[in-house]
Amino acid sequence: MSPDISRMASAFAFIALLEICIIGAMALAQTDQDQFVLEEASEKTVKIGAIYNLVGSQSPLDLPSAREAGLAVHEINKLGGIDGKEIELILCDGKSDTAGVGECAKALIAKNVSAIIGLSDTDMVLAAGPIIAAAGIPFVTSGATSPRLAEENEGLFLACFGDNVQARAGAEYAFNEMGIKTCSLLVDGEMEYARLLAYYFKERYADLGGEIIMEAFINDSDPAILSQEVSDAHSEMVYLAAGPEEAKTVIEALRKADIDSPIFGGDSLDSLDLRRDGMGRIIFSTHALLDENSSRTGEFVRAYKSEYGYPPENAFSALGYDAVKLLAEAIDRAGSSDPEAILQALGNTSGFSGVTGDISYQGDSRIPTKDVTIISLIEGEIAGSEIVKSTNTPSRSG
Repeated sequence: MSPDISRMASAFAFIALLEICIIGAMALAQTDQDQFVLEEASEKTVKIGAIYNLVGSQSPLDLPSAREAGLAVHEINKLGGIDGKEIELILCDGKSDTAGVGECAKALIAKNVSAIIGLSDTDMVLAAGPIIAAAGIPFVTSGATSPRLAEENEGLFLACFGDNVQARAGAEYAFNEMGIKTCSLLVDGEMEYARLLAYYFKERYADLGGEIIMEAFINDSDPAILSQEVSDAHSEMVYLAAGPEEAKTVIEALRKADIDSPIFGGDSLDSLDLRRDGMGRIIFSTHALLDENSSRTGEFVRAYKSEYGYPPENAFSALGYDAVKLLAEAIDRAGSSDPEAILQALGNTSGFSGVTGDISYQGDSRIPTKDVTIISLIEGEIAGSEIVKSTNTPSRSG
């Protein structure tokens, strides 16, 4: 996909989000900081807050997720809502700033929401999670993957798998399926998601017998020097743990230096910015392959294309959709919009069938056991995919 098409898709995505806000009975308002999205509540509604970053570095992941959260609300309300009550989705834009995300959490709590969903990055959730937990409100993060989040924040649930699962699945796929024995590891040291992802990958890859030949932080590094270090290592692959914007910059530098090794990474590489010519072979772990011919994801993809005229940008769109449907089911089972009742119902979730997989929370765990999809891109086009379930997932979180 060309950069122009990618930018057009992002523009259309933002317009579509605004359309859904209208269709789904969401309205835009602002706080003094010009960041809060609010609809006047009716007496018979269930208030659900949503925190997403609609602009900035996190928008490639959060914007699709936010839009589909709105579509899920629209679908539920069209069918009569929850026990006759419509969902009022109150959306707050964190603008890819941790301080802004924290302010969103406070603003939503002040609006007496029954639960909160959202966010696709660990650092962003770390800014909101403690605030929401202190208020005793359930929080379902649609796409933040650190297993530490649920361990350290009471009432926080993941709708996605953990980084320990996806990193180890990637290591197993590289070593067992592709026979790759050597790796260069590049990490954004300023990003919690990236540090954890790299840790879990390195641990599992070494257990399998793989060798990390070189390891470097990408922060403040000269792209040319970093590329030369990777070239001198002569590794068979590169594992890149970074956010979507940083990953794009590093991959472009590596390809410019004629390094054609496959580049592996986590779900942050599931971004339209990487689906274009000149990127070579990229292999990443993600939450689902959104294929209209799939028995699980097909209906979602067809509905998406019918609504917007183009296919979903990435799996994060489906995660936002699943988070709302998961929460709505829990509220329905709770028979109440009381946060404590919803917390109990969420913890008892078993066999919820989502677009991105089945969700059950077993025992005291608030992280679902879900398979990982490995997608291979060649020059921006999907060349293959495979479902991988890690065979050695430790209980500790690094």
